[in-house]
Amino acid sequence: MSFENISSSKSFGGWHKQFTHQSSALNCQMRFAIFLPPQAFQGAKVPVLYWLSGLTCTDENFMQKAGAHRVAAELGLAIVAPDTSPRGEAVADDPGYDLGTGAGFYVNATQAPWNRHYQMYDYVYLELPKLIEEMFPVSRKRAISGHSMGGHGALVLGLRNPEVYTSISAFAPISNPVNCPWGEKALGAYLGPDRDQWAQYDASKLMRNADVQIPVLVDQGDADQFLSEQLMPETLLAAAQEKNYPLTLNMREGYDHSYYFIASFIEDHLRFHAAHLRD
Repeated sequence: MSFENISSSKSFGGWHKQFTHQSSALNCQMRFAIFLPPQAFQGAKVPVLYWLSGLTCTDENFMQKAGAHRVAAELGLAIVAPDTSPRGEAVADDPGYDLGTGAGFYVNATQAPWNRHYQMYDYVYLELPKLIEEMFPVSRKRAISGHSMGGHGALVLGLRNPEVYTSISAFAPISNPVNCPWGEKALGAYLGPDRDQWAQYDASKLMRNADVQIPVLVDQGDADQFLSEQLMPETLLAAAQEKNYPLTLNMREGYDHSYYFIASFIEDHLRFHAAHLRD
């Protein structure tokens, strides 16, 4: 297997590293980043938080902008940030920022030409964790989080696989993609016109139908420019209330969609996950 360490930087006593590898799920070379806390170099197998980023992002945005390393080092928590889509000359793309490269939506595409490479759900759920657990001093305990499109991905993966993840969190997630422009465009392209197929990637619908519950934390800024048209947290809240699902939804006054918002509350999310990973 092609697996190459392309960068390493010491941070808060741990290490931030980037790797490339050939992905069988995505049929192309992929890049991911991992932060390994100091405890990982002291004989301990540490739990992992998987972070899924939003539209147009790569593995770098969260690691460079969120300010998560200090608290993750204190808590003994590894963080893995995959890229947001397959990439490469042979990979299908679209001129828009909200489809194709940087916009994988964490689904398994069924429609040509997307289905040859865009299997991000399987990559995040199956292939990448197997690689991480084989190559690094981490345990099999996993939590998942993300922002915007990545918040959608975190909710979907966590809600569909509650036996795998101890907890879910999200910043400004796309909560009801079957009913918003971003989601309708991406799900229509990747999955085709059958909206029944879209429902398996809609967090509000999944939460309403969940048989097994795990704790969920969501932060949303009330000054987010995408709040009403694209994100629709009220649909997630309604599903949680109907199902009596353990969702904490914080509306944050004055905060927008940016990484300033994420950096302001990332410590809360890391401590939330650490508590459940210890349990």
